[in-house]
Amino acid sequence: MHVDLARELKAHLSARLAEAVGPVTASDLGPGGWVRPALGLTPIGPGRAHLAIRLAAKDDVDVLLAGLDDAVLGEIDVRVIGVVRALSSPTPDQLQQRVRPLHPGLSVAHPAVTAGTLGGFVRTGGRLAVLSNNHVLAAGSAGALGDPVLQPGPADGGVAEDRVATLAAFERFRPGAPNLVDAAVAVLDPEVPADPGHLPGGPLGPEAVAVDDVDPEEQVEKVGRTTGHTVGRISAVEVDGVAVQYDDAVYTFDDQVEVDGVTGAFSAGGDSGSVIWRSSDRAPLGLLFAGSDTGGRAGGGVTYANPLATVLDVLDLQWVAG
Repeated sequence: MHVDLARELKAHLSARLAEAVGPVTASDLGPGGWVRPALGLTPIGPGRAHLAIRLAAKDDVDVLLAGLDDAVLGEIDVRVIGVVRALSSPTPDQLQQRVRPLHPGLSVAHPAVTAGTLGGFVRTGGRLAVLSNNHVLAAGSAGALGDPVLQPGPADGGVAEDRVATLAAFERFRPGAPNLVDAAVAVLDPEVPADPGHLPGGPLGPEAVAVDDVDPEEQVEKVGRTTGHTVGRISAVEVDGVAVQYDDAVYTFDDQVEVDGVTGAFSAGGDSGSVIWRSSDRAPLGLLFAGSDTGGRAGGGVTYANPLATVLDVLDLQWVAG
């Protein structure tokens, strides 16, 4: 409809809501919760718009739209978006502390490693586990199954008493041959609480996005132990021959995802293990494992990530969103 008609419809519905007695939605969000829909305009072309209606719960749709005719319903963009909360991002200082319950972005490491990032949570053999890199949780293949994992990592003051998990699986690096992932998992110790969905903006999606469905220039995000919450754009996919310098040798990786920072570096040392997600739908996309200091369009180098779908497949894991 014409944008002026959309504005009139918005005003009419706003007045209808204002006359309502008590909550006008079906959801019960408790004291201080959202009890009225948000109304706006969704541009659909020059001078044209739909009425945008944002609701907290699916049941609210029937309550709000009851009695509207089909012609009006065809001009409405209705979305159930859940509870809207103020967003905040953890600072690197907060991520480097001892934190319980565990959540993505925190400092974590094998006792023989300085510190990396707890990327997210998975299930292995039905058990809840933390996901990060081999070089973070398994000391670059030098660790052994059953080794402890500390939160925070040793570089951030982690000691034996900070044990949170037990190394359960990792993909060994292959010298002289292309590698696909730098990944490891550690099963949570029974008494350690975890909050998998604790991320800026809330939980990630339930499924890892396939690299075939990822386009260059898509916006992505991550939370890492060193740089915190950052935003980037995918600059290349299916990158073969990425030579990565580790402490003991150079290993080559194929089929990787490259990310550019938007306003500087997307990542830095210590962010290894972070899970990268797509901003548009919060679908988990990659496991950050390496980066450069130069070459990025924003002047902060480029970051490389294993496709998360490949990580889950190689280690036979199930992603846990929240």
